[in-house]
Amino acid sequence: MTDGIGTLLLLFVAAFGAGWVDSIAGGGGLITLPVLLGVGLPPQVALGTNKFQASFGSFTAAQHYTHKNIVDLADARPTIFLTAIGAALGTWSVQQLDPTLLELVIPFLLIVIALYMLFTPQVGEHEHPPRINRIVFAILFGVGLGFYDGFFGPGVGSFWAIAFVIGQGFGLTRATGYTKVMNFTSNIVSLGLFLVGGYVVFSAGLTMAAGQIAGARVGSTLVIRKGGKFIKPIYVTVVILTTLKLLVGRFL
Repeated sequence: MTDGIGTLLLLFVAAFGAGWVDSIAGGGGLITLPVLLGVGLPPQVALGTNKFQASFGSFTAAQHYTHKNIVDLADARPTIFLTAIGAALGTWSVQQLDPTLLELVIPFLLIVIALYMLFTPQVGEHEHPPRINRIVFAILFGVGLGFYDGFFGPGVGSFWAIAFVIGQGFGLTRATGYTKVMNFTSNIVSLGLFLVGGYVVFSAGLTMAAGQIAGARVGSTLVIRKGGKFIKPIYVTVVILTTLKLLVGRFL
């Protein structure tokens, strides 16, 4: 099903594009998950394999941002810890609860984010003092967005970036770096549970991991070189596409 050369090449190219987009603005799952479903994987296996390959991309981007001193891991430690807890709770909860309410609410929250970014031209271009205490921020957003990523997930990178910009006063470049650290945290926690359940196809996952690593390295390098003005149009585009995908999937 996923072992043919043509299929593996398709998966690699899709993952490269997803890794590039994800390292800049999030939303790589908009590319990879439909491709995995399209090559015939059952939904749970597609989700597990998608988390597997996405973990490589988010790790590569997070490591690159950290190496370039965009992210201070000591500063991020409380948020990382609470994000891991939130992601574990969310991944467990999605097996118990119906995510229908989130499917209805999230597209409209994403629309608000897109409008805010479009009509606030200077947002994220310059850093400003934090509006929320770091520990309070870690509790609210670490647990909340970690839970959301484990429970549902679409648009979580957009929520993280805007949270860091507004709550912690980060510019978009720094916010993007911290977002990838949190994405990797929730990805790896959720992946552990998918691995326990046997929901990962390793031939597809490893092929896509190679594409994710390459795409994430290229994308994160561009962010560091070009800064917030480069991120913003891609970020807004990804938010709009995520919103459209969720609305189309829900109402059509």
